[in-house]
Amino acid sequence: MLLKDRSESDDLMMMRFLNTRMELSEKEKFYYLNLEKGYEGEVKFDQLTESLQEERYIINDLLLEVNNSYFQIDTVIISQGVIHLLDIKNFQGDCYLESDKLYAMTTSREYKNPLDQLKRSTTLFRQLLQNLKQNYLIEASVIFINPEFTLFQAPIDQPIILPTQVNRFLKDINKTPSKLNNGHKKLAQKLLSLHQTKNPFSMVPKYHYNQLQKGIYCKTCNSFLVSKKNDDFECGICGEHEKIGQAILRNIKEFELLFPEQKITTQRIYEWCKVNLSKRTFSRILKKNYTAYGNTRDTYYK
Repeated sequence: MLLKDRSESDDLMMMRFLNTRMELSEKEKFYYLNLEKGYEGEVKFDQLTESLQEERYIINDLLLEVNNSYFQIDTVIISQGVIHLLDIKNFQGDCYLESDKLYAMTTSREYKNPLDQLKRSTTLFRQLLQNLKQNYLIEASVIFINPEFTLFQAPIDQPIILPTQVNRFLKDINKTPSKLNNGHKKLAQKLLSLHQTKNPFSMVPKYHYNQLQKGIYCKTCNSFLVSKKNDDFECGICGEHEKIGQAILRNIKEFELLFPEQKITTQRIYEWCKVNLSKRTFSRILKKNYTAYGNTRDTYYK
């Protein structure tokens, strides 16, 4: 049973928006593309877990804190006799492990060893269970989900699940009978209640309103070459159509995430979208989808 679905993190969404509206540095671009690739791999693994049977709780994207230390777990599977902590990696290409360090085969570039992160998360999760006076068997694994990834010199005594082993790993879980009781339910609910919504590891770069390109861009190819055609916006690059109201709401949501401290006003959204529509159109869409506050002159929306 899926208790917590997976969705794009605020960091990923913000980096998508910033990538479209400003020039990212090479380091920022690398961070953004890693977020995209990581999320893609996690979603792919989620699709595979849909085959799990028996009674199990699945909780995705848990960010927890214990003893002033934060840690994230991509996937938690609570079964009758064991809790699986899974770290999903969407690495691609050939890598090798040497002296507990992970390197790319072609460039010898060193990557963070996911086993180190897994050990830390597992230790902190055990501490959390002890604080909750819970006693469960914990099995932690790094799942390499990308079929185009190869890991050379992988030690057989480490909790590594390679791409060719993922299906077998899930089949083995499936073979294990699992009946959950009220204790499992209370633990799952407690973990959900402890989930932290603000990411302390955020690496979103600083940005300012004036440095971001204004306008409505195509939801498919991100081109700003969109024009009004009847009740739609039409992209001049890929030809994608999007209803005017939906496009404006999409851009309002984007503004809200990028500038949470700013009030949503007709004038501000009119400037943000920067498209050949009257202010009355923006006012009508805001009134229909948001609640108005303040007097006529200083009206803002939530």
